[in-house]
Amino acid sequence: MNRSEFLKLAFGASAGIVAFRSFGFSPSQAEGPFKLAPLPFDAGALEPHIDKMTMEIHHGKHHKAYVDNLNKAVAGTDMAKMDIEALVKSVNAGTPAAVRNNAGGHWNHTFFWNILGPSGGAPKGALADAINKKFGSFDNFKTEWGKAATARFGSGWVWLIKNGNDIEITSTPNQDNPLMALAEKKGTPVLGLDVWEHAYYLKYQNRRPEYVTAFWNVVDWNKVGKNFG
Repeated sequence: MNRSEFLKLAFGASAGIVAFRSFGFSPSQAEGPFKLAPLPFDAGALEPHIDKMTMEIHHGKHHKAYVDNLNKAVAGTDMAKMDIEALVKSVNAGTPAAVRNNAGGHWNHTFFWNILGPSGGAPKGALADAINKKFGSFDNFKTEWGKAATARFGSGWVWLIKNGNDIEITSTPNQDNPLMALAEKKGTPVLGLDVWEHAYYLKYQNRRPEYVTAFWNVVDWNKVGKNFG
């Protein structure tokens, strides 16, 4: 599956919405153009690194709230006709906060679920080459990633982004991401990590560095490699 096909499936373009509906969503899900897709793996599949209860709450409560609130925020506007990536890319300083936060939350979490899996390992192919060229080694990359993740004050995300043939690590506050028009560093997300406390607090409490280290055990590098292209 190429990146375009993945985005259509994962983020609610017309074909993706039909596919999502076939799973049968809870009747309590708010009506609207944006839908919460099931996790692409069992909620307990990432244990012991990310526990089942955290995954259930993170996906079923937090992500669902972003989707529900986004549907409410765009109701009756032209934004309700946009697919989620186009909506996120349009976010600028004048975008209503409810749209900015909830559109970002929906896109970010959908992206996050789809780069996770009970695999771990290391990058391969063109992505591995790009990482080695930019950072010297995969270990050096992980060190720089850890610095960015722990330095992000409060809530936010850490990203590996692609700009042309170059890659770099960046971070964003709250539910912003590098696709947004207002992003300080724009680029195509290849890898992302949620460093909001709700992503890790049940297991790691205030020990964010431990969560960041554990993350490397649940990255699906085949999927990340496809994001790189």
